[in-house]
Amino acid sequence: MILLIVLLAVLALIGLISWGKVNAFLAFLLVTLGTGFALGLPPHELMAAVYKGLGDTLGSVLIVIILGAMLGKIVAESGAAQQIAAVLIQAFGTRYIQWTMMVTGFIIGIPLFYNVGFVLMIPLIFSVVYKYRLPAVYVGLPMLAALSVMHGFLPPHPSPTALVAQFHANMGLTFVYGLLIAIPAIVLAGPVYGLTLRGIVSVPLASFVSETLPEGALPGRLNSFLSSLLPVLLLVLVLGLQAVLPPGGPLAPALTFLAEPSVVMLVSVLVATFTLGTGLGKPMGAVMDAYSASVKDVALILLIIGGAGALKQVLVASGVSSEIAQGLQSTGLPPLLLGWLIAAAIRVCLGSATIAGLTAAGVMLPTMAQSHANPNLMVLSIGAGSLLLSHFNDAGFWLFKEYFNLSAKDTLRSWTMMETIVSVVGLLGVLLLNWALPLLGQ
Repeated sequence: MILLIVLLAVLALIGLISWGKVNAFLAFLLVTLGTGFALGLPPHELMAAVYKGLGDTLGSVLIVIILGAMLGKIVAESGAAQQIAAVLIQAFGTRYIQWTMMVTGFIIGIPLFYNVGFVLMIPLIFSVVYKYRLPAVYVGLPMLAALSVMHGFLPPHPSPTALVAQFHANMGLTFVYGLLIAIPAIVLAGPVYGLTLRGIVSVPLASFVSETLPEGALPGRLNSFLSSLLPVLLLVLVLGLQAVLPPGGPLAPALTFLAEPSVVMLVSVLVATFTLGTGLGKPMGAVMDAYSASVKDVALILLIIGGAGALKQVLVASGVSSEIAQGLQSTGLPPLLLGWLIAAAIRVCLGSATIAGLTAAGVMLPTMAQSHANPNLMVLSIGAGSLLLSHFNDAGFWLFKEYFNLSAKDTLRSWTMMETIVSVVGLLGVLLLNWALPLLGQ
């Protein structure tokens, strides 16, 4: 009965948004309240879950998305994104632009959280799209596939890092195995699958694309790259210092503070305000006006993400995730496959990759204690399952849909299929490694 209610909730959400043309935030609220009552939550618990879901979800992404939008706006309007695009195209040509974007996403996705990487790289994607008249989804999907895989598979991202600790896995081995699996997953879900998406018509948000400037008016190449990629460079520097310095040293609290994505983005916006704004002769008022416009552009996206968080929290508060996981645990499947299935089922129902991973880990811990499954591979199996079939209840789905200005159908065809390919290839990679490692004496 519970699974039927969840299925009806997902179908209602799809129907309201796709066929009813209801505003996505309103659709989320209506479906969330209806689902909560159907699952038997008392009114006060239901509303408490709605408020908690809204607050927790927005609290974790609001600062990053807003500051990312500001940085994206100044990178676009200053001509820095145009300069970066010109350098990349000059180096690799438009023939290999998908691979260029994929490698860029792969590199910045190692230290950078998905939401930060997404909003940071959007101006670069759109500048390439507009300048060279290339299909937006075709160009952007390989980069976002790389970011997504890094987020789901590899430390230091939240879910993989927590899973390594819970299963007492080796972080270094998990990272190495994760890279071996991530590369084919990204290639197949990005450039290879992207070849089938050239026909998707997408008119991305124009606020992140400025008019083409004459070459002489562009900021310098070094300034453009450093200002745009400053969040990546700061995180790499801080994480490197944390790895070298003793954990309890005098600099540890400061480094922990500086490693926060919100702090990194704030520092990056402040620096870009001068290097790409006032330092290029723009009045401070004009820079602030651009920032204000960027906030308006992402306001609806934030509401949608909050609505998805409210639905997720109602499902968590009702105990749905636990019942789904326990039902799958009694199947007697191999541990690595079971971990993937549990994470995948929770992901499809709740939308959150992090919650899917952590919930699946809690269910698999007793099973791991009774089996000989490789804990490093279990981290990757659950990470792969937590990426399966991103759809209407996932914040990442809405980020992609709204920024690229796509229909629901085209978002399912591009984003949802990309995430599913990543998840399935990840599982196959885990099973292949599980077969090969004993042969290699590992």
